[in-house]
Amino acid sequence: MTERNRIEMGTTVKGRRRFLEIILTIALCTSLVSGRGTVSDALADSLSSVGGTLPHFLQEPEDAYIIKNNPIKLRCRATPALQIFFKCNGEWVHQNQHTSQEYMDQNTGLKIREVTINVTRQQVEDFHGPEDYWCLCVAWSHLGTSKSRKATVRIAYLRKNFEQDPQGKEVPIKGMIVLHCRPPEGVPMAEVEWLKNEELVGSFEDDNIDTRADHNLIINEARLSDSGNYTCLASNVVAKRRSATATVVVFVNGGWSLWTEWSPCSVNCGRGVQKRSRTCTNPAPLNGGAFCEGMSVQKITCSALCPVDGVWEEWSEWTMCSAQCERQRWRECNSPPPRLRGKMCEGEGQSTENCTGGLCTQSLENSIDVALYSGLAAGVIAVVVLIVAITLYRKSQSEYGVDVIDSSALAGGFQSFNFKTTRQGNPLLLNSSMQPDITVGQTFSSPICFQDSIDKELFDPLPDKVKVQSSFMVSLGVADRAEYHVKAHQETLPANLHPKYSTVEGKKTTMIAPNGIHTLRKTQFKTSAVFGHLGGRLVIPNAGVSLLVPHGAIADDTSWEMYMLINQEESSAQSEERCEILLGPEITYGPPGLNLSYPVAMTIAHCAEVSAENWNIKLKRQTKDNKWEEIMSVDDESTSCYCLMDSHSCHLLLDQPGCYALVGEPITDAAIKRLRIAVFGSVEASSIDYSLRVHCVDDTPHAFQRVVTAETSRGGQLLEEPKMLFFKGNCLSLQVSIQDIPQFLWSIKPFTTCQEFSFTQVWYSNQQPVHCAFSLQRHSTSTTQLSCKISVRQVKGHEQILQVYTTVGESEKETVPFFMQADCTVTSQTGAKAFKIPLSIRQRICTTFDTANTKGKDWQLLAQKLHIQRNLSYFTKQKSPSAVILSLWEARHQDSGDLDSLASALEEIGKIHCKSLPQSPDDKETDFTF
Repeated sequence: MTERNRIEMGTTVKGRRRFLEIILTIALCTSLVSGRGTVSDALADSLSSVGGTLPHFLQEPEDAYIIKNNPIKLRCRATPALQIFFKCNGEWVHQNQHTSQEYMDQNTGLKIREVTINVTRQQVEDFHGPEDYWCLCVAWSHLGTSKSRKATVRIAYLRKNFEQDPQGKEVPIKGMIVLHCRPPEGVPMAEVEWLKNEELVGSFEDDNIDTRADHNLIINEARLSDSGNYTCLASNVVAKRRSATATVVVFVNGGWSLWTEWSPCSVNCGRGVQKRSRTCTNPAPLNGGAFCEGMSVQKITCSALCPVDGVWEEWSEWTMCSAQCERQRWRECNSPPPRLRGKMCEGEGQSTENCTGGLCTQSLENSIDVALYSGLAAGVIAVVVLIVAITLYRKSQSEYGVDVIDSSALAGGFQSFNFKTTRQGNPLLLNSSMQPDITVGQTFSSPICFQDSIDKELFDPLPDKVKVQSSFMVSLGVADRAEYHVKAHQETLPANLHPKYSTVEGKKTTMIAPNGIHTLRKTQFKTSAVFGHLGGRLVIPNAGVSLLVPHGAIADDTSWEMYMLINQEESSAQSEERCEILLGPEITYGPPGLNLSYPVAMTIAHCAEVSAENWNIKLKRQTKDNKWEEIMSVDDESTSCYCLMDSHSCHLLLDQPGCYALVGEPITDAAIKRLRIAVFGSVEASSIDYSLRVHCVDDTPHAFQRVVTAETSRGGQLLEEPKMLFFKGNCLSLQVSIQDIPQFLWSIKPFTTCQEFSFTQVWYSNQQPVHCAFSLQRHSTSTTQLSCKISVRQVKGHEQILQVYTTVGESEKETVPFFMQADCTVTSQTGAKAFKIPLSIRQRICTTFDTANTKGKDWQLLAQKLHIQRNLSYFTKQKSPSAVILSLWEARHQDSGDLDSLASALEEIGKIHCKSLPQSPDDKETDFTF
């Protein structure tokens, strides 16, 4: 716009305003004087139409952007308004550039004036001011003027290049992804969107993605599906721009699987190699993830013992010439005997030859007659000798020989203790296919209870003949078994020290129903009895716990009332900080101040798979201030007490009464704790509801007895034989699930078919036994059969399957306790009946082995043959090492019921001695056989 045009426009506008003001003034004065006339009438019409108000804008100009070379329109509408003009950048727009129209609003009846102007790109570009190009409207009425808002006019554009393009990334799975994007400069400012593989990404559909933070794309936790090509898209009213593509790769680093078991030794003899391996598949590397670091194969050296072939020993001397004119000799394949898959000796072990050089002329008939008469004569002589020996033995019972025991007499003078059970199958099972069999004997694998029968004959008759080595062996003289009968011992005791049978304290007598079912009552795990010089044994039934008081431990003229109990309170002996656990129940025996000449032998059942490589097993004792002190480690030498670990029991030799606990600390993840798994069932209050309860407890009789007591009180029935599960100390959890439920007959609550227990719950289950329940519901009361499987498994470990098949209709039957022996109320025995080794034989063994001699018959050889080969320094401190060793043997074999192992050990000692002694001409014909 030229300066001349601006001046002309200003002059015109000023003139028109002045003209209007004059017309309005004249019209007003005229109307006031005359009250009539055309002007006054027209003005009156105008005044009546405006209503006496300032102009009001119905539409004000809005901000606009000029796209390319297209002009934009600015529009104003106002009422009441005599005139409307635009003013841009402080200057009036020429009247010729206005487009004006006036019309009546049909709703309000008011006159509305509308004005528009065009603004071109050239006008905006030619303006050079401190602000953007702007315009506003000014409207006139008879009362004055009104101004609209300012509307800015800008030239729209969008540059081509992004200020920051997103960059490709490689991130691990579950990592955070942040893609930065700064769009190109533009007017108006560009809006940003994100494309993944050319598809729009929205944060509204996926909570894991956020695109609202300053144009950036944020993925909180990367997933494999988040891998792809990402593009930042910027757009405004002018154009759209695409950024460079950023490739995002979500990778997975490899992880090692568990080690396999060690392979067998690579050689059968000598030095070889064992291997174990693992794979990088937990998880496998993906999308360029790192491969596992470390070795996939480990090797260790191993030594395999080589086979030893058997070699014949020297021939024995020829026997006397027989009636058939023959003599014989023998040899044995034991120099050395074959071992470790070695070959047996080749050839014959017996040789026979004619002993007369072919001059034997006896007929066959005469030979038979001579042999018959010789046998009869020898039998008569043997009977006479046996009668004389028995008579002499009775007269001089205390005169014992001091030589080694003839093990044939020891083995022949005893028979095994066999406790009778009511059936071979588990009596607690609800549906057992085995019928009760009261004639079958079963030897228990842990101390259960004593037979309550004083008249029980313990010994079989002795052999008819006992042959001894004249220079080494003598007969034991155990000829009259009545001498060892319990009644004979009773006659020698004072009245107050007769063998006493005590019952579990607080336990009611078990009532036996006609069908053999018992009712279990409240049980307290405590027993006591009075012991004297002859000693005895205490047993807590069904708990795997016993206490042996050896003969001679209590002074001859003294008696003590001794007790033993299981601590039922929460234990503080174990330390969770060191992962220590109780391997068996805490046992207290007393009374305090008990003075014993020999240590007592305590047996405690435990639940550890014993391995020195995986476990550090300790014995702890409670102090007077109720704290626990470690008194020994099982693998260490100690003179204060002795500990012998068997597969399921621990045998302790203790001098001091008190409270003791066996504690295990796992050394490696391979440490195994045995669990006993059992499933019980019962009908609930509603007749259609049935509950299956799975118990996982320590594999000890005491722990399982607590479960049986609890289930019996609520009417539970054992549905399957309990099974053992190996639970490793590798911090992995335990899962219990129910499977194969007949869906058309039974239903179970959703999401309850699998239950999981943490490692800590199971590892310390001796404090709070682990159990879970599955609630089933039958569709009809006519359904009486239930079959399913219960799976109990450690994650990546051992699994056991319990097959359940039961008849629900039998739920009204009486419950059956697990232990059904009617004579389990006997918990103590005193005197000779409590021991397997008769007193006379025990005394002879101690006399023979306690003193070392040139024959090598000392207690260390006895310990070696009884497989007691460690911590021998403990026995050295004892008054009679042999007596303590025999007490330990009694504790270990209280459940086996025979003396075979002891007889075999003495037999081996006898053979060793026979080989070590030179034979004299006088005893050349004397032989010793077992």
